Amino acid sequence: MASSAPRPDPPYRRIAADIRAQIQDGRLRPGDRVPSIRQIAQRWDVAIATATRVIATLREEGLVEAKVGAGSVVRARGVPRRPAGPGAAAGAPRPRPGRQAPSLEHVLRAAIAIADVEGLHALSMRRLASELDIAPMSLYRYVANKDELVAQMADAAFGSTELPSPGPEGWRAKLELIARLQWDLCRRHLWLPSAISLTRPLLVPHMLEHTEWTMRALDGLGLSMTTRTREALTLHALVINIALPLANEAEAEQETGVTLTRWRLDRRERTDELMRSGRFPLLAAVHEETTSDLEGLFEYGLARHLDGFAVLVESGTRTPS
Repeated sequence: MASSAPRPDPPYRRIAADIRAQIQDGRLRPGDRVPSIRQIAQRWDVAIATATRVIATLREEGLVEAKVGAGSVVRARGVPRRPAGPGAAAGAPRPRPGRQAPSLEHVLRAAIAIADVEGLHALSMRRLASELDIAPMSLYRYVANKDELVAQMADAAFGSTELPSPGPEGWRAKLELIARLQWDLCRRHLWLPSAISLTRPLLVPHMLEHTEWTMRALDGLGLSMTTRTREALTLHALVINIALPLANEAEAEQETGVTLTRWRLDRRERTDELMRSGRFPLLAAVHEETTSDLEGLFEYGLARHLDGFAVLVESGTRTPS
């Protein structure tokens, strides 16, 4: 059986290779500005997220660096990307002369910034070390591996929200508040839903505080701990499952360079053909934006879920503790 054709490189890699070639053959010299993120997006007709990842790739390779007032420029040849020497492999943070080793908070902020722009799949210990300008092995003084790094990032993200005490009156208002807080978190940090597991939960304090707060919102209703736990987890699952497509779309734009609007236009003819066939009269009557309105889907799902939970509360139905 013939082997399948190799998958082509994603657009950001092809664009980075083009700029890399210009640097290597001298068309772009040390100190020269490389195309900006906006220029890359326009010249190669790709999404801003894809263009951002191009610059990040070149920075990780040590080919370009950020220069105040000039943007990204070609790094001078022979200048190391980060300090090297005795002790680097031992894991001692080696910042530039005159700079202190970064704190864990600084490391997490840098990691979150990378994941926010480029996605969780683009975050690696080497990529993060490049951003911090330290040796990759230095990061293992802060976290044992990438999984622990992601857990700490999620904890920091959840810790950025302030949970009111005691919160608004009534269990429904409280559950609406915590769900919207988490929805806003997932929209700010598109990588967050994919970092969360209901079967292998991250045992980090700030996320546990959210669960504890949700369970406490159900005080006085006569509900068993089983029901309160299931409600907290179900509400959380509703949020992250609707938020996941946001991250998937951002990743698709990065990998293909095609925005959602352009993707729809490319398939307009096929879509119109299906809708005019008469096979799907109900779908044909639906406005196109309805199916992709995740904000509307979240609000609808939250309202209908709480309506159903209200029936359970009002009926006095109880589950075993």
